[in-house]
Amino acid sequence: QVPLVESGGGLVKAGGSLRLSCAASGRTFSDDTMGWFRQAPGKEREFVAAVSWSGVNIYYADSVKGRFTISRENAKMKVYLHLQMNSLKPEDTAIYYCAADGPLTLMRPPTAAEFASWGQGTQVTVSS
Repeated sequence: QVPLVESGGGLVKAGGSLRLSCAASGRTFSDDTMGWFRQAPGKEREFVAAVSWSGVNIYYADSVKGRFTISRENAKMKVYLHLQMNSLKPEDTAIYYCAADGPLTLMRPPTAAEFASWGQGTQVTVSS
């Protein structure tokens, strides 16, 4: 496991945008998938987006396709994961979690159980 530090959450009006970032460092990262999940009050944690090590394979939940964009920056001993969220809706309100140490191959949307490292979460609130 590796510490993940998230930033970028906040309060925004419907139709607005936010950019979440997650920084992971302290060891060499190789081949692992990273992703974002979210959990709204009273609901289970759900998949939002994931990206493979190379950035070639990317998956989104149907509910965010066309509005959210995931990206990653790989460097020696450090990785940055981003989630650009546009056209936000009140139903996007949730705690967003960064996840790392995921599947070595990304051929389908991953589940939360496939990730070994998690951030502390950052609150995103979208007002109507």
